[in-house]
Amino acid sequence: MEPRNPDDLEALREASDILGIDALLSDHERATRDRVRAFVDDEIRPHIAGWFDRAHFPVELARGFGELGVLGMTLKGYGCPGRSNVEYGLAALELEAGDSGLRTFVSVQGSLAMGSIHRWGSEEQKQEWLPRMATGEVIGAFGLTEPTAGSDPSSMTTSARRDGDDWILTGAKRWIGLATIAQLVVVWARTDDGVRGFIVPTDAPGFEASVLEPKGSMRASIQTELHFDDVRLPASALLPGASGLRGPFSALNEARYGIVWGALGAGRDSYEVALRHALRRQQFGVPLASFQLTQQKLVNMVVELQKGALLALQIGRAKDAGTLTPPQVSLGKLNNVREAIAIAREARTILGGDGVLLENSPIRHAANLESVRTYEGTDEVHTLILGQHLTGIGAFR
Repeated sequence: MEPRNPDDLEALREASDILGIDALLSDHERATRDRVRAFVDDEIRPHIAGWFDRAHFPVELARGFGELGVLGMTLKGYGCPGRSNVEYGLAALELEAGDSGLRTFVSVQGSLAMGSIHRWGSEEQKQEWLPRMATGEVIGAFGLTEPTAGSDPSSMTTSARRDGDDWILTGAKRWIGLATIAQLVVVWARTDDGVRGFIVPTDAPGFEASVLEPKGSMRASIQTELHFDDVRLPASALLPGASGLRGPFSALNEARYGIVWGALGAGRDSYEVALRHALRRQQFGVPLASFQLTQQKLVNMVVELQKGALLALQIGRAKDAGTLTPPQVSLGKLNNVREAIAIAREARTILGGDGVLLENSPIRHAANLESVRTYEGTDEVHTLILGQHLTGIGAFR
């Protein structure tokens, strides 16, 4: 058998799909995947190492994502694409094969901000914001996590009190994506009626957003800290349909779903870079891929990528059928992110010293996935969600 050609990426991908998972997709799903893949190849791959190195988020990509149809991708009406959850998952996979930070932009905009307005907003709010957010003209953020309340949002201290017909918002949020470039933030706050959501314009007096830096992860994206110093909001800022933590949790579940797929993209890209390097690189007079230890590493990567893809597809089909449960999403997020990090780290070892150069993606993916592992529920939180499901005992306190 002849060594595989490292320049024939399609043949390498076909060989890596040992279980024939590609055949489980419809022609329409494959077309969506290929369209997003081409966008990533043309618009992200040539630039991402420099963006990451300079800690630069290319805000001009927002309009490109809108034209691509990945902002609010599963939402229907109001100018939103209205595509299936499996299509969105495939898009998330391809976007994160480019970079976790850029896939996160799509998630914050579409799943968290747009999703909250679409599900809980008034008709006027939907008409005002969603069409322009779907095109990338307007950028939105999502404010839930606080400096002292990450995994425990029930401990949030940000509050909103009534003052006549208005609301007065006070408090702080931390690790909020996009807020310094956004026109609005969906903010969750305590009120006398429980936790409620508000659409907060970023030019409102008393609103302040600052970038959290320097970072060793997610450098091609923006994370911020927010402060609300008696921000006055009209009654129309309230999301009328959301009351209690069910509102933000429903949005988080949407974002977690995207991560189930997205992490596979980072893992797959790391594997492909390592495989092509191993086929090209000569060591002791033969390709690095000739050695048993190298083959073992590559095989272990593909085993986990194939298992993770079946898991993501099963979860996506369940979501499209309306049967998806939170423990299923937790299982997917916990497994696929954990395995993707292991793949990225192992891929780096195959690259040797060159693996620390940003021209090779595994080191960047490994760094980014440390953030992905933390946000939208840490490994520990998802473990406890699954533990509670299995035992009927909540071990959070």
